[in-house]
Amino acid sequence: MSPETKKKGGVAERVREMAEPLARELGLSIWDVQFLKEGADWFLRIFIDKEDGVGIDDCVDMTHAIDPVLDREDPIPQEYTLEVSSPGINRKLVKPEHFAAFLGAPVQVKLIRPLEDGSRLLQGVLLRAEENGEFEVQLDEETSCTLQKKECSSVNLLEDDFSE
Repeated sequence: MSPETKKKGGVAERVREMAEPLARELGLSIWDVQFLKEGADWFLRIFIDKEDGVGIDDCVDMTHAIDPVLDREDPIPQEYTLEVSSPGINRKLVKPEHFAAFLGAPVQVKLIRPLEDGSRLLQGVLLRAEENGEFEVQLDEETSCTLQKKECSSVNLLEDDFSE
């Protein structure tokens, strides 16, 4: 990896920069990009989204669009597997704009360290989200919890079973 890639936030950020204009041309948006090692293998995962939902053709189109760019730019020195998919119903909220877009939605929060009562898993409704990573979840009628994104291993949307 070149020093230039490191300065720009690593492989995932560099790939996001390459993928975003391609996604826009296809009527898609980039939800998230992850570059992870699982066992002995490396995976580059690009999660795409669009207003009326992502289909298999969208994933194929994005793969065909990004593949030659990755080959040409070569931002990843080791072998890896490219995966393009939808973030899914229980999508991870990663960026401040993800939190802002889903205010009022049910979420599940996994904490890195337990709360005083030993809880590590919280479920509730996302009430508030700030640009600095602070957010608030309504746990029940009387209790809400204010957290920092950095305190959480994940924040995921929950399928909204009570909307029907």
